[in-house]
Amino acid sequence: MGRKNSGEPSSTHRSTAKRGRGGSSRGRGRGRGGSSKKGGPIRHFGDERPESAIDTISDDEDERDESDDGSDGGQSPVVIDVPVAMWDFNHCDPKRCSGKKLARQGLIKDLKVGSRFRGIVLSPKGKQIVSPSDRDIILNGGLAVVECSWARLDEVPFGKIASPHERLLPYLLATNPTNYGKPWRLNCVEALAAAFYLTGFDSYAEQLLSCFGWGGSFWRVNKSYIERYRTCTTAEDMSKMQDAIMDELERSYQESRKEKERAQDDDTEDLLVSNPNHAFQHLSLEDSSAEDSDTE
Repeated sequence: MGRKNSGEPSSTHRSTAKRGRGGSSRGRGRGRGGSSKKGGPIRHFGDERPESAIDTISDDEDERDESDDGSDGGQSPVVIDVPVAMWDFNHCDPKRCSGKKLARQGLIKDLKVGSRFRGIVLSPKGKQIVSPSDRDIILNGGLAVVECSWARLDEVPFGKIASPHERLLPYLLATNPTNYGKPWRLNCVEALAAAFYLTGFDSYAEQLLSCFGWGGSFWRVNKSYIERYRTCTTAEDMSKMQDAIMDELERSYQESRKEKERAQDDDTEDLLVSNPNHAFQHLSLEDSSAEDSDTE
């Protein structure tokens, strides 16, 4: 993914990873995202409503889990020196779940329901968006997420997933094979990576995403958003930036609709114009009739 950050701690201790998911201040989510509070359309590239936030991982990719240590080109893998964890409710196919794949890689730790987590927890119950100001909390306490199905949120006992630092995620687009291009439909690894990017732990985000063949697309698709969010300082700033981004998307959507409607109107007008070939044919017939009349 080619992005490096020197701000991560340099300890040699490798923590097991914990996963967390955040939503949006614009709507509800599964701990990783939500929907716009505005009534207008939200642009995305997918047409089907996801039943679960899982990864489509091929059998070949799954078989490589045991031998793949997450390294790239023979380089030593990045050591994630903060706790990374997840509450896993086993809603997803183990072979296609991004959280379980991270667990097989030793990059994430399972938490029991009822256990507390003192770091940032990405949850739809959060009251504010994760922001660069949360960096110290992650540095000291880590990052966690909820692994569950989008379609079974009501079954999750969020009251027993306690943390003093619950957060939402801002508007971002999913790039996993299941929900590609859909706003807020991030899976576990994308949610973790998003939070790490937003708080300046770029190499941690890239280390997690490197476990997936499609992982590099998350930064490419969301780069412009993430870079704008990182100019913020507080959760309030993040909320304002999200509003600005979504307003721009709304205007762009409306403009594209108007352009499409104008193009359709132009096509209709073209169809209403008489065909000059028909006029020429009509004149030719009149000339022929006049000649016939003169001859007679």
